[in-house]
Amino acid sequence: MTKTHTTGVRGDSGREMAELVASRVLDVPDFPKPGVMFKDLMPLFADGDTFREIIDGIVRHHGRDSFDTVVGIEARGFVVAAAIAYAAGVGVVPVRKAGKLPRVAYSASYALEYGEATLEVHQDAFTAGHRVLVVDDVLATGGTAEATLDLVERAGGTVAGFTVLLELGFLGGRERLAPRPVHALLTV
Repeated sequence: MTKTHTTGVRGDSGREMAELVASRVLDVPDFPKPGVMFKDLMPLFADGDTFREIIDGIVRHHGRDSFDTVVGIEARGFVVAAAIAYAAGVGVVPVRKAGKLPRVAYSASYALEYGEATLEVHQDAFTAGHRVLVVDDVLATGGTAEATLDLVERAGGTVAGFTVLLELGFLGGRERLAPRPVHALLTV
């Protein structure tokens, strides 16, 4: 394991924020399979001062009054969403893997590298026009994000923004989500 390199980093909230995220990300080679360089964000979550700075930076970027609810995508997105919701004084809604929600839910399926996955959100999660900030830890190909943004809209919410801590730019997720804006603290 090595720390993610911080020289020449970039992000949508500026170099300082990008360097802060990069300084707390560990590169784990060959996980979950050979040839993959996994970006482990757990050291960022475990560092209280850094985590607070990241969360406060996201709230500042979007503006405390620009969203009514935060949606977190399973599973690490829950960590980020709950912290943002607390800092902004708003509620948090989980978007879960299929079969995990107890009430009637909308579902959206999307393609994975080898197969398909399904996400769900309660049908009554939002009132009409509810402004929703969607957050996740990593943006890769954009399939999970696209499904989540569609679910929010189907459930009556208005997407107020989409933020990730880390964007794997070479996988094209931002382009897949266009014209929706993407806010990534660190893009590699």
